[in-house]
Amino acid sequence: MADATGQQMAKPTEYSAVNLLKDAGVDTERWNRIPDEATIRKTVEAIEARNIRVILTDTAQKALSAVVDLIPEGAEVMNGYSTTLVEMGYDRALEENRKGWRDYHATITAENDTEKRHALRRKSVAAEYFLSGVQAIAGSGELVACDKTGSRTGAWPHAAAHLILVSGVNKIVPTLDDALRRCREYCLPLENQRAQHAYGVGSYIGKHVILDREEVDGRVTLVLIRQPLGY
Repeated sequence: MADATGQQMAKPTEYSAVNLLKDAGVDTERWNRIPDEATIRKTVEAIEARNIRVILTDTAQKALSAVVDLIPEGAEVMNGYSTTLVEMGYDRALEENRKGWRDYHATITAENDTEKRHALRRKSVAAEYFLSGVQAIAGSGELVACDKTGSRTGAWPHAAAHLILVSGVNKIVPTLDDALRRCREYCLPLENQRAQHAYGVGSYIGKHVILDREEVDGRVTLVLIRQPLGY
């Protein structure tokens, strides 16, 4: 299946952008384009100059293999909700769990006490391996996330021991200002549609995180896919 730009995408789900566009009123031509190869390469160089490793893959399947290879056997893993991760098939890989990962998310959902569940969710941002999508990537190398509560973005700056980010190249925009605008003008309307369908309530941006530079060598890896994934 192709998205609104005509680009082939990997395994769209109920909440993929292609199924939310009708009522979101977003500008896909501006905010969901596939850059040319020179732009992709320059962006990768700019990201790596900020001490963030980039694994560039051609397909979602190869990206999933890269993610699985990054996480050792028996590791503690946690992920925030990410359409990109779902489209990649990470949820199925986690369910199969061939490497015996300790799934923090499963621990949270199994807890019936509300206060204990909230406490576990706060601790989960400090998981050994935390996986997250990305809302926008500036051509100058900054990675941007936005979130309603901070349950995903809390892991980005420092908490998670290892942060694995996944993104399609459709998230690349020229500047940091464009990246922040993409969050407001594209990601939020689509997430608002998803939240209304999934939870019966709307959404808003409560938190922004800009990953400008990483201090700890090897802590952050971006798996970047030459496909339009997520939103």
